[in-house]
Amino acid sequence: MRPLRSTVLHPQWLAFREDAVQRRWVKQVASGRVLDIGSADGHMRNLLERCEYVALDYPVTAQGLYGTRPDIFADAAALPFADACMDTVLLLEVLEHVRDARGVLGEISRVLKPGGVLLLSIPFLYPLHDAPHDYRRYTAPGLEDAIRRAGLDGEPATPRTRGFQAAALLVAIACAEGVLQAWRHHRWRLLFAPPL
Repeated sequence: MRPLRSTVLHPQWLAFREDAVQRRWVKQVASGRVLDIGSADGHMRNLLERCEYVALDYPVTAQGLYGTRPDIFADAAALPFADACMDTVLLLEVLEHVRDARGVLGEISRVLKPGGVLLLSIPFLYPLHDAPHDYRRYTAPGLEDAIRRAGLDGEPATPRTRGFQAAALLVAIACAEGVLQAWRHHRWRLLFAPPL
């Protein structure tokens, strides 16, 4: 599916369109020493050339799911950094994958400098992914409450996908799963049934 990633033929095309918005946001706001929790392949490193970028990921995820090597392997609920040492923390599409969300947010609060910035994004409506490490979804008020309880101040959560776009994304992913299921089980008659 990788060659189709930037086309409407990819089931996650609607989600991928939001990646450019997220990259602009990160490039515009992140500064100083930046900790990227759940960095995967460290794709934000090139975007933040004028920052001191630190890629951190959990060993099971980085090596097991993505085959990547971050700068630091660690559990985000026990960050190996001094208090108030980071200017910016990125937590992009990660909080749903950590077992101890409260602990992670507390650690971020601890390592952020006064006036530091947490850039956080998380899916609301999205199928199970990266199982077995997919633990939760937040509503906007629930996420705001979790952030506040960790001692962080924040702007109100802003949904990236709304209404029809969110529904269309779920339908496209469901159709793709149906096509893959038919393909795996050699049920050629059913191959085009899900998209139809």
